[in-house]
Amino acid sequence: MRYTPPSKQLYIKNRAKLVAKLAPKSVAVFNSNDIMPTNADGVMPFKQNNDLLYFTGIDQEDTILLVMPDYPVKSQREVLFLKETNPHIAIWEGHKFTKEEARALSGVETVYWVSEFEQVLNGLMVEAEHVYINSNEHTRAMLEVETKDDRFSKWCHQKYPNHNYKRSAPIMHELRPVKDQEEIEMLQVACDITEAGFRRILKFVKPGVNEYEIEAEYLHEFVRSKSMGFAYQPIIASGLDSCVLHYVENRKNCKDGDILLMDVAAEYGNYNADMTRAIPVNGRFTDRQRAVYDAVLRVKNEATNMLRPGTIINDYNKEVGLVMEKELLGLGLIDKTDIKNQDSANPAFRKYFMHGTSHFLGLDVHDVGNFYTPITEGMVFTVEPGIYIPEENFGIRLEDNVVIEKNGVLNLMQNIPIEADEIETLMNA
Repeated sequence: MRYTPPSKQLYIKNRAKLVAKLAPKSVAVFNSNDIMPTNADGVMPFKQNNDLLYFTGIDQEDTILLVMPDYPVKSQREVLFLKETNPHIAIWEGHKFTKEEARALSGVETVYWVSEFEQVLNGLMVEAEHVYINSNEHTRAMLEVETKDDRFSKWCHQKYPNHNYKRSAPIMHELRPVKDQEEIEMLQVACDITEAGFRRILKFVKPGVNEYEIEAEYLHEFVRSKSMGFAYQPIIASGLDSCVLHYVENRKNCKDGDILLMDVAAEYGNYNADMTRAIPVNGRFTDRQRAVYDAVLRVKNEATNMLRPGTIINDYNKEVGLVMEKELLGLGLIDKTDIKNQDSANPAFRKYFMHGTSHFLGLDVHDVGNFYTPITEGMVFTVEPGIYIPEENFGIRLEDNVVIEKNGVLNLMQNIPIEADEIETLMNA
């Protein structure tokens, strides 16, 4: 791995949090993701299952974690299974984890080859009453592709039909949103790398550059900083496409007078930043662009101030909508008649601000978590309001990443330029 991983103490603590949530006489199983095919003999870059990563730090295919805290033999209460390497694999694919390396990183003392999994599991299942099966239960998940966890669930139900099966996902949605200090430090590195990329771009952008050239500049800065690259598919959208929420073609030429909206960030050690900035291609906002920009920034700042322990994100999104409503009135985009006649299920401000303000952030860009329960210290959120005006050929979105603290938030992106005056100054330096 090119990044410096957290200490094994993080993974030991994470597994202890899991153990505290399991029913008595339970075994929990977590599988790695598959290596996904493309065409012919091609494959996509491997992306580890983030629940397994959360408990072990092992970023490698064909990995399984077994946890059974009540098992009579102490050495079998946590078992890690790895892909066994050989000279052929070493030549074609490179180094794989040794048992010693896996122990040192994960803190799991008992490590076997994955070929031994069924035999070890069978011994644990004799003593187990409950089996926790992992699955992707993110509210926005696309579940068309069967995963290793899905296949294991089918196999396990068939082989052990008389056990009581439980879901791990609700536990993961409770544990993962609250970040350990080491996780916050990883996120801070991802944000710092993102900052370096953005500052590079401020010196590079001018009329006539292409969106894909800007994407390349970001990627260069990210990879040279030990990131694997983009945390998500980057949005580099100039002109009218700055109003398209998920524009990812990044193919156009940036014109004088355009706004360039960039929703782009780095990952570091599988932890993801998530930044959006909007800048004038020619280095100077027009009066109208500046008015909209400052309105979005005010909404972002007010929304950030609303994030406190005890806040419920769905209620918070409604409150942010009222702040946005006021700003849209001031900009002349809606009027009091629009508000008076609005459908409560589709308020007037939604014409120009049609998405939520915040989501969980961490090992997934849209990290797991519950939007209906009060937020707590240690959670990490984006704050990303926007105003999109297709009839005026531009949109503005601004986004930072914040950690919830006892009396406020820590902005992990506080050093990334966001004030319009600073952006203009840096672009014209």
